Amino acid sequence: MIIDTTPKIVNANPETVYNFLFDINNFKGLFPEDKIENWDSTEEYCTFRIKGMTDIGLKRVAATPNSLIYLDSYGKVPFKFTLNIFLEEKENNTTEAKLKFDGEINPFMKMMVEKPLTNFFNMLSDKLVEKYK
Repeated sequence: MIIDTTPKIVNANPETVYNFLFDINNFKGLFPEDKIENWDSTEEYCTFRIKGMTDIGLKRVAATPNSLIYLDSYGKVPFKFTLNIFLEEKENNTTEAKLKFDGEINPFMKMMVEKPLTNFFNMLSDKLVEKYK
């Protein structure tokens, strides 16, 4: 299952956005507090529970400065997945940010998680935009 978020314009240059996202500790500020519990993180990984769903872990496995951060599922997760964060420089010192989730999800589980995950990833993008307003 692939989820592509709508590209969002962030009012900061790609280097600033990349440096913020490169430290996984900073992700906590992007996640909605009322939907996340059991947060634990370092610069390279985080684990948390989406309330009403499941435990999730993310680990940074690769990055291209100022343009891509590649995250992989980490720890005990219900399915394997990747999450790529694409950054592209735009005019007026802004950045277009887009998330792409690719998960190995069976058809039954897809019906249950596709909409909540899509909403969750779009919310992350929105929070990133809000951070640099």
